[in-house]
Amino acid sequence: MSRKFTLFLVATLILVLALSACQPAEPEVREVKVVETQEVRVVETQEVQVNVPVELQMESERLAAIKANGVLRCGVNSGVPGFGFLNEEGDFVGFDVDFCRALATAIFNNPDAVEFRPLTAAERFTALQTNEIDVLIRNTTWTFTRDVELGTDFGPTTFYDGQGMMVRRDSGFGSLNDMDGATVCVLSGTTTELNLADAFASRGISYTPLVFDKSDETAAAYDQGRCDGLTSDKSQLAGLKTTLSDPAAHLILPETMSKEPLGPVWAHGDQQWGDMVRWVVNGLMIAEEKGITAANVAEKAAGAPEDPEVARLLGLEGEYGQLLGLDPDFMVNVISAVGNYGEIYERHLGPDGTDIPREGSFNALASDGGLIYPQPWR
Repeated sequence: MSRKFTLFLVATLILVLALSACQPAEPEVREVKVVETQEVRVVETQEVQVNVPVELQMESERLAAIKANGVLRCGVNSGVPGFGFLNEEGDFVGFDVDFCRALATAIFNNPDAVEFRPLTAAERFTALQTNEIDVLIRNTTWTFTRDVELGTDFGPTTFYDGQGMMVRRDSGFGSLNDMDGATVCVLSGTTTELNLADAFASRGISYTPLVFDKSDETAAAYDQGRCDGLTSDKSQLAGLKTTLSDPAAHLILPETMSKEPLGPVWAHGDQQWGDMVRWVVNGLMIAEEKGITAANVAEKAAGAPEDPEVARLLGLEGEYGQLLGLDPDFMVNVISAVGNYGEIYERHLGPDGTDIPREGSFNALASDGGLIYPQPWR
């Protein structure tokens, strides 16, 4: 091949390569996502003022029925000194009993307009559910299942308690840990049974339960020596101890096995009835905070209290009684009849009663370091 022809081929190849380099690159293909949109309508808003009539009053079917019956049906205990007990004259007396009388006074201005229904622990919730009673004030513990599952509502805690154990001083028992294999008297149908099982199981010790339906039967069996220990709420143990043949021969062990917030209970479904129970209890606690007693309440109501909350509590300002379906001065009547919370406590649980110290306990006013802390009356 001639040299000229070879140079021609090389030149042609160079030209072809140069032209190829000048061609545009193939376009990059990308996936494009199509987003559908929709038209959004803009709505103009304006402020609307709703006027609620001040004369609005809820109606309580239970309160109406109680007024028609002429008495309040109150479920109570009949065998626990200090809380619910039949005295020698056959009258119901006690801390819980006085709260029943307070409610009756709020409704009828008569602390005796009460029909007391003594109930065992096993009977009490059935009595509420079957409408045999209007309210239960019988050392009853507020728990989740009782509140939710049994169809009941609980009011303010009137007594903060805890489960304890009473034993004989000569038993050699200094704590629950010493009671392995003991026989324990316990009330049926209560949280006490469950707490007892938990307390002994958590300590890895055994016991034999001796179960009864009534508090006085339980205490009698213990007093007869049929069991080594008697368990119940500590407040009940203090009361039952006074009924034993030799109270000084017994002691309550230091351990507290549980939390037992006690207070009034009513059937779920009547909001205003629950409000009335709740605010009568709160009113008694506020009265103690404000220094209003059975002896001075009439004088304070007849004057012009400087404290606005006192004026509201005694019905001198506002329409609080009307909102509950009660007289304006219903708390004046209540305090006149039973005293304030502290007076009720002192009368039944103080030194002249079952002697359960209040100072330094949960049952002191919040201002004294306790948990008695009522909601404001306004």
